[in-house]
Amino acid sequence: MTTPDSGAADLDAAKAELRRRIVTARRALAGDRREAEAAALAVAVAALAAAGETVCAYWPVGTEPGSPAMIDGLLARGVRVLLPVVSGEGTLDWAEHAGELRAGPFGLLEPAGAALGAAAITEAGLVLVPALAVGRDGLRLGRGGGYYDRSLPLARPGVPLVAVVRDEELLETVPAAPHDMRVTAALTPGAGLVPLT
Repeated sequence: MTTPDSGAADLDAAKAELRRRIVTARRALAGDRREAEAAALAVAVAALAAAGETVCAYWPVGTEPGSPAMIDGLLARGVRVLLPVVSGEGTLDWAEHAGELRAGPFGLLEPAGAALGAAAITEAGLVLVPALAVGRDGLRLGRGGGYYDRSLPLARPGVPLVAVVRDEELLETVPAAPHDMRVTAALTPGAGLVPLT
């Protein structure tokens, strides 16, 4: 007999296995392919925002898709870039990226300036979301901390929520719980912007 606890354990196990597979594949990716994909993402991201717009983004670390060039391209277009600041167990704070970064929790890099609070996401006309995978139904698999699941509901209605993933990480579906937030699109190096349903 399946109990609610065993169902949750099965879901956690499925998420953990998919995370493991994706992290392993990302680590095995050849450097020249990683650079080509990062360059394609930088071009695609720059085309998504206009001068004067505010974008909530993230600074790619480790094997995450993208590169600092993705953020630099937005800044070069005159886009105001807010990056996440992890504080506590709740939602993400945001701070404007003005060039200087400092080490944050979980190996992240955060802006050195003052945090603007969780509500700063409401200023964004676009939110770029890190992900390990995303399903065509909009469900996103993150690293498991829940920060984005708690933060994305604060974005203004209708604002594009775009998960940035490799082409192979856009799947039919990913294991998800009721509290997992959906994104509206995926951005991949090969396919570009892919609307999700």
